[in-house]
Amino acid sequence: MSRIGKKPVDLPSGVSASVSGQTIEVKGPKGTRSFTATDDVTITVDDNVVKIDPRGKSKRARQQWGMSRTMVANLVTGVTDGFKKELEITGVGYRATVQGNSLKLNLGLSHDVDFVAPEGVTVTAPKQTEIVVEGIDEQLVGQVAANIRAWRKPEPYKGKGIRYKNEYIFRKEGKKK
Repeated sequence: MSRIGKKPVDLPSGVSASVSGQTIEVKGPKGTRSFTATDDVTITVDDNVVKIDPRGKSKRARQQWGMSRTMVANLVTGVTDGFKKELEITGVGYRATVQGNSLKLNLGLSHDVDFVAPEGVTVTAPKQTEIVVEGIDEQLVGQVAANIRAWRKPEPYKGKGIRYKNEYIFRKEGKKK
């Protein structure tokens, strides 16, 4: 039994959900998102509650049951609150600025990196050493943050680079004389 799948997803006020076939569409104050489930689960909407049930007892049906419930819960969270990833830049001369929808990164490379945010994601730099990625699609927000981090991953000796806020970098000791 899926412990996650058994829990129904509550729809807060201002959020509506509609099901057509295997596709659920959730509308809220921040936008509209949809998810298409596999044929292994059944999605029903009753009185501001979304329930997901497996269609059989197979292993795949039970796997899709919990995953589909989590995806629907993420749709509801995205259209109400949105998702946010915060990045920190550490290193002398490393900085970030935003020009329009483009993020300009100075990371000690021979050139500046211009990163254009995709549709549906906003990238801001409240400080020169902080980057905030926000949007209603959790997967897209996480992927954009990972793409920005990939330009200069934190190195283990001095900790220089781009890292997630509150990420722990395992530090190594340098050469000994």
